[in-house]
Amino acid sequence: MDHDTALRLYEAMLLTRLTEERLVKLFRQGHTLGSVYRSLGQEATACATAMALGPDDVIAPLIRNLGSMFVRGMTPKEIFLQYLGRATGPTGGREHNNHFGSVARGIIAPTSMLGALIPVMAGVALSFRQKGERRVAMTWIGDGGSSTGAFYEGLNFAVVQKLPLIVVGESNGYAFSTPPDRQMAGRMTSRSQGAFTLTVDGNDAVAVYDATAQARQRCLEGKGPAFIVCETFRMSGHAEHDDQRYVDPALLAEWAIKDPLPRFEAWMASRGWKVDPSLASRLEAKLTALAESALEAPWPAPDTLALGLFSS
Repeated sequence: MDHDTALRLYEAMLLTRLTEERLVKLFRQGHTLGSVYRSLGQEATACATAMALGPDDVIAPLIRNLGSMFVRGMTPKEIFLQYLGRATGPTGGREHNNHFGSVARGIIAPTSMLGALIPVMAGVALSFRQKGERRVAMTWIGDGGSSTGAFYEGLNFAVVQKLPLIVVGESNGYAFSTPPDRQMAGRMTSRSQGAFTLTVDGNDAVAVYDATAQARQRCLEGKGPAFIVCETFRMSGHAEHDDQRYVDPALLAEWAIKDPLPRFEAWMASRGWKVDPSLASRLEAKLTALAESALEAPWPAPDTLALGLFSS
């Protein structure tokens, strides 16, 4: 990872955390039209995997992969307008979370049906091969979502067809309130379906980036899909309406010292690369202004309610 990439990756991780913190404030003030699903403590998995891709590759994030959307060009302004349900948001006031995509930026819209994006992205990867394009498809899945049938079907298809697909498994400690040992036998790596599998420290942004770059190269060489298991931890509840009382405070304290942001800062410092000390305050000021502007944006007109819907 070179200096420029490291700085862009750090800013994406920091922007993700600060944007989600602002969304939490908007939620507690009663402004968001739905809950907020944070990636606190997991920023490295979304940002570093997306950063390691090429500009023509395609991603399909999940609800905790906001950082990957920032890496691909989404803006905090779009995110605030979306969560606040404003007419000028990406979905015109619908959905109220990050369930939207952008074909121009190579982003397939997320969905609440966990696992469903694995076969979708296997199909995207298949289209690349059929067209002779050197491109890779990537999506994410949590340990709970890896228990779904769609996960197995999609990854198995990709393995059999040797498709250029990367599935990032975020082993983050809990499937809502259920720990892995209560919902799966063995470890997440055992679910690879024969795909090339890497297990990395998901809070080490450099390790995640390197693993993704290796997996991408294998895909481009026609060696089939990769399953990257990132061992991390969800440092907040399933959503802001979940107080996380089912988690042992000692476990949270153990993972707090593995926070991916200061770890990455330390890695950059060891190479003599400095982070602008004013970056956080500048981003916070920018986000405050964007959130206030989004609150002033217009609501959707009632007569647009049925636009974009299929009807028989």
